[in-house]
Amino acid sequence: MKKIEAIIKPFKLDEVKEALHEVGLQGITVLEAKGFGRQKGHTELYRGAEYVVDFLPKVKIELVVEEDMLERAIEAIQQAAHTGRIGDGKIFILPVENAIRVRTGETGNEAI
Repeated sequence: MKKIEAIIKPFKLDEVKEALHEVGLQGITVLEAKGFGRQKGHTELYRGAEYVVDFLPKVKIELVVEEDMLERAIEAIQQAAHTGRIGDGKIFILPVENAIRVRTGETGNEAI
């Protein structure tokens, strides 16, 4: 099993969710996040004063998939989240040792 963590632009969330559903994945966790990478934030004007917005709004998606679904899930996220502009996000893949469904006690692939 692998855990996919994807940090994307908030307005791309619905497209990513639909893309993952189309490849057969159902369960995802979504967290609101703030951060910056190469774009290093931006400046804004508020009541005539200029200030720096260091942390931009992002969405973090987490899901655990079986090894055979990994490439399809990554491709779905990558295509749906892509705008071609700086700040499109990142995808991280981590190993998962085990999963346990709390309600039934199922473990491993059956739990996801």
